[in-house]
Amino acid sequence: MFGLGDEASKLNLNTATRSMLEGLPGITPEVVDAIMSWRSRNQADFGDSTYSRLDPPRTNKAGPFESVDELRLVYGATLDVILGEDTNRNGVMDENENDGDESAPRDNLDGLIQPGLLEYVTVYSRQPNTRADGSRRINVTDQQRRPQLTRLLEERLGGQRAAQIMAALGPGELRSVAEFMVASRMTPEEFAQVRADLSASNSSSVQGLININTASETVLACIPGIGIENASALVAYRLTNPDALTSMAWIMQILNRGDITRAGPYLTDQSYQFCADVVAVGRGGRGYCRTRTIFDMTRGTPRIVFQQDLTAYGWALGAYVRQWRRDAKENRT
Repeated sequence: MFGLGDEASKLNLNTATRSMLEGLPGITPEVVDAIMSWRSRNQADFGDSTYSRLDPPRTNKAGPFESVDELRLVYGATLDVILGEDTNRNGVMDENENDGDESAPRDNLDGLIQPGLLEYVTVYSRQPNTRADGSRRINVTDQQRRPQLTRLLEERLGGQRAAQIMAALGPGELRSVAEFMVASRMTPEEFAQVRADLSASNSSSVQGLININTASETVLACIPGIGIENASALVAYRLTNPDALTSMAWIMQILNRGDITRAGPYLTDQSYQFCADVVAVGRGGRGYCRTRTIFDMTRGTPRIVFQQDLTAYGWALGAYVRQWRRDAKENRT
């Protein structure tokens, strides 16, 4: 196993807002415009004349992205934008990725890997809107579900505490589970008892929510209410308090109520899709292959929803393993 990643730790190309996409490193306003129009069903004619002049010619899709590699068809999304300095997509800096213009790709010789868009985006993040018993989760933003919410709180926390929580909520509208968390004045322990039963939607599933427990600082900085000023503090807290990451309640230690209200509609603390990047080297170092597989857990049993052969992207195990193989071969001879 080379690497395992959480797809909910990334921005979803089909749901991220314009301002969130604009926060990604290396992206340009023109590429953001192209992404927005590519996925929008209401702009079927946008850019068609531009795409028709390309070789080979094509049309603006005007539909959702089906894979992140579809970015290669979007106008302005060059390989430099998509891959950055990480041309073999292994997430680490290799020798050729820190030598300036000596070899491809062109890099800035700063000793740091500068990833492209593929590091930060996905199309697979989606969570089911069902409880453990198979019933629909309670939508905290729906006033008509308040009686159902009251019953849940009474079952888990008792009648007196349920009445206090509902009184704290008041008649005002909520936009997210995170906003419910702070408005209800529940303790982290209380929130953990009901979290899996709550949502902010009546749909059968919700696409594109970002897992606050796993998202990188770069992705967190793109979320309204978090931004650059809070992203680093969130990541630092996660590193020093790993036992607190059982729900999203810990964010109240970093963000104020206004920040959580703004960020809440984009956040989750659950993940259901994972990426396995697997590399294999044959006996005696005579063969090499690499595959990237997306597994979906929304139905309980893992199922493959996407698989890609990355062997052609080249060696992904770093200089140390390469030298170890060479030394082992020389010792055998």
